[in-house]
Amino acid sequence: RPPQLQAVAMRVASWLVALAAAIKETHLRQTAQAVEAVGAFKHRLRVCNAFPYEAGLDVYRGKTDKLNGDAPLPYKGCGDFKVHLKPGDKLDFRVGTASAGKFSVTDLPNSDSLLLLTILRHDQETTESEFESHVFANLLNAQVAIIDTYKGPEGSRVYIQDVKDAKRARKEQLRYGSVVALNKGKYEVVLEEKEDHQVSKRKLVAVERESYVILRVGVNAKSGPSYSEDLVVYPQHSEELLTPTKSGASVVGACVAVLLAAVPGMLW
Repeated sequence: RPPQLQAVAMRVASWLVALAAAIKETHLRQTAQAVEAVGAFKHRLRVCNAFPYEAGLDVYRGKTDKLNGDAPLPYKGCGDFKVHLKPGDKLDFRVGTASAGKFSVTDLPNSDSLLLLTILRHDQETTESEFESHVFANLLNAQVAIIDTYKGPEGSRVYIQDVKDAKRARKEQLRYGSVVALNKGKYEVVLEEKEDHQVSKRKLVAVERESYVILRVGVNAKSGPSYSEDLVVYPQHSEELLTPTKSGASVVGACVAVLLAAVPGMLW
């Protein structure tokens, strides 16, 4: 090969090596900036245990970081945890030393948000678990996510209605897998079978900037114990939070809400 061509080839090779190094450095810098940006936002974790079992669950981030302290999260229980999550984190749900299921955090929103994670039973035949996850973000109105975790033949529906002492009675079906926005106020959440047969009823005190979850729980197991249909409404608030302050504003808790990839419609 002529000396001139060899010199050109060497210069081109050196240029390509320098270009590859620059691209790699830029990618690493952008990745670090993205991780730093996610870390700047406040992400809270809300866990609900809709897995029918007599023993409660412990929630671990990784192998040793236990989130729920000394008290296991009981069936039909929910809890809020202040934990700095990041993409790639793994949450392990355990009964004693046995793992009931693992959830991997793949992505996080670039905003303050509440992450809702519900563990439930996969089917009637086995005791395998699965997860439902949603992300709530800041909105003024109270928001409610409705999740059906029940496994069995019953086709009960969830309704929301005014309390009995309201001036006008309103009643609306809440569809599973949806999220709705509510004006602040007192409501009743009812689980009904056919012909208005009431299975369960819970109260819901809706305050501004709060997020709620309504769970239909239970299992009609093919083997092992069955657990009857029931409702879970979380969190539960005192009606005192609806009382206006002297300035005319409502006394509300600072929380966040909205279902990922869905815009809630205003119900009432």
